[in-house]
Amino acid sequence: MAAALTPLRRLQHRFEYWLFDWPEQTGHRAVNLLAIPLRYAYALLRDLFGGDLGLRAMGLVYSSLFALVPVIAVSFAVLKAFGYHRELEPVLYEFLRPLGAKGYELTAKIMLVVENAQTTVLGTVGFVFLLYTVIVMIQKIEGALNFTWHVERPRSLARRATEYLVIMLIGPILMVAAMVLLTRIEASDMIAKLSGLAGSAGGRGHYTPYLLIIGLFWFLYIYMPNTRVRWAAAFIGALFGGAAWVGVGAIFTRIAVYSTQTAVIYAGFAIVLLFLIWLHFSWLIMLLGGQLSFYVQHPEHLRTGHGEIPTTSALRERIALAAMSLLGQRFIDGGPRWRVSDLADHLDIPASVLDGALSLLEDRGLVLTAEDDTVAPGRDLATITLAEILDAIRHETPDPRRPEPRAVPLADAAARKADQALHASMADTTLRDLLQTAAPHNDTTTG
Repeated sequence: MAAALTPLRRLQHRFEYWLFDWPEQTGHRAVNLLAIPLRYAYALLRDLFGGDLGLRAMGLVYSSLFALVPVIAVSFAVLKAFGYHRELEPVLYEFLRPLGAKGYELTAKIMLVVENAQTTVLGTVGFVFLLYTVIVMIQKIEGALNFTWHVERPRSLARRATEYLVIMLIGPILMVAAMVLLTRIEASDMIAKLSGLAGSAGGRGHYTPYLLIIGLFWFLYIYMPNTRVRWAAAFIGALFGGAAWVGVGAIFTRIAVYSTQTAVIYAGFAIVLLFLIWLHFSWLIMLLGGQLSFYVQHPEHLRTGHGEIPTTSALRERIALAAMSLLGQRFIDGGPRWRVSDLADHLDIPASVLDGALSLLEDRGLVLTAEDDTVAPGRDLATITLAEILDAIRHETPDPRRPEPRAVPLADAAARKADQALHASMADTTLRDLLQTAAPHNDTTTG
């Protein structure tokens, strides 16, 4: 199998050279402009066929089966307090429109179950299960988008309790309010004349579902990842996700309409089968849009994607020293603590690479992570030596799974000598000494 993969791997390397290296070497602006969209297309296709996004989408489909009715029930309860609970049904149908006539049937069945749940006394256990299912669903979405953004640290429990509550309460209101507002705007005479829809009542509101989808994707891409996402990058991903959702939905609708033989074979289960397939496509499109947002904000990862990011020992040591310097300077200046996402963005490195260094520093007590996902020095700066910082990166905590090579006296003695020399050169310099001897930098207090 390895021999069969070798030619494919070589072909991939040659294609990447042609796509990423060759345009830069030619120096022609037209060639570079042509290569840029091809790089994004290649990165998305590579991630799509790599399998990881597909597995995440399948996991979200599985979670959706349990959380669909509870999520709609919670949204129904929130909207009922404002008198807009009836507006939830057309919003739900817009997401099921690609199922064709089956979408009407499935929407009616879901709303019937939700209304029955609202009129039934669930009890404490039922309510807790309902709430737990909704929270798990939101957590799954956060985890999937964190994966697309190379973020390994999820939100802390304190932030989940508050931010998930905001999503459950504000999300349904904003979604329904946006659809009602867009429908009223497009139905106005002035907008109808400007858009050429005057005299065509059937065409009014035609673009409302698409704007709603784009807005929903935009909200997810900005709010859900546990990192700072620039609005422009999220908007580009939302435009791609919305356009892909509409395009795939149109194709899926035609397939659903003309697949009469499938409906006959599966009888009453046809609607369930179509629903599962559409859910998978919807989540996959959402993840691809999030992946595009990441690449727009971090184009340097177009080539590597989700592959292992190559780092060296020297680079990891430099990142650790830089992170500790920024944390120490912010502490001295009395400013707000750094968030991991802001720190990674300031250093212009992936959050996953920074997380690895911070985890090693935290194991040695040099870094402390607060409940709000901010980080700060774990001890007094005058007691943290540069040698300790380097030791935390160079000598990780013991792990029985890590191999222990057979001793080679001459080589081991040379390695110890080099390590002792490095340690001795940094043992007498503390982090406070380093920051006091350096001139103050304005960029250490931003972020």
